[in-house]
Amino acid sequence: MLAVVALAGLLIGVALGALGAGGSILAVPALVYLAGQPLAAAVPTALIVVGLSSAAAVAPRLRAGVVRWRVALVFGAAGVPAAFGGAALGRSLSPRLLMLGFAMLMAVVAVRMLRERAGAGGACRTTSGGVNWRTCLPSAVGTGAVVGLLTGLFGVGGGFLIVPALTLLLGLDAAAAVATSLVVIVINSAAGLVAHAGAPVDWGVTAVFAVTAAIAAVAGGRLTRRLPAKLVRRAFAVVVLLVAAGLAVAVTVAPDSLPVS
Repeated sequence: MLAVVALAGLLIGVALGALGAGGSILAVPALVYLAGQPLAAAVPTALIVVGLSSAAAVAPRLRAGVVRWRVALVFGAAGVPAAFGGAALGRSLSPRLLMLGFAMLMAVVAVRMLRERAGAGGACRTTSGGVNWRTCLPSAVGTGAVVGLLTGLFGVGGGFLIVPALTLLLGLDAAAAVATSLVVIVINSAAGLVAHAGAPVDWGVTAVFAVTAAIAAVAGGRLTRRLPAKLVRRAFAVVVLLVAAGLAVAVTVAPDSLPVS
């Protein structure tokens, strides 16, 4: 079992490191169906794994100076209270309903990754290259809050929303968007983990998952210089879509397969 969990950690880490988005979407299904963890334990464990692997992935980017700290703090500040709200909402829903929602979220993420086009927009960019916060602060706060809600509810990082918002709305280039997204994911993961304080955590599984994901996240960052990001993104999107389909079938056709304790 631990070997399979380690392989899942490698895949998630590579995606996070290379794309800054999408990798964490596989953490909860892997923990539930490969490690046999109940959803109540899988979500906080996923938050630990996602937070640590994102921190590992952002470390080499700090030296490059590509993190936009003001942007990260705006998104993170909006996401922290929403993460607590998402955790509270998750406790009021049945595990089966949550997993069905998770499968739908995975499908949306996969489709977005398949359709995403490279290139910066910058609807909120000023002529000097800065960000027009007066116009775009509501949109940034709204996106950050949605990401925080999903983090607390499902244990995902939300990079699939953050990266497009940073490029298309704020006009960040790809390197800055990925690096800044990783910082936001670390902030939201920490908030979500605090919101799930007291939940059961298998520290053996967590350690294997987190270490392999963190190592792979660093490697994933280097991978972006060797392989086209578009190719990596589409290949990973296909994997996510297949897992989403399998998860939906498992929850609807064989609901007893969902671990409850």
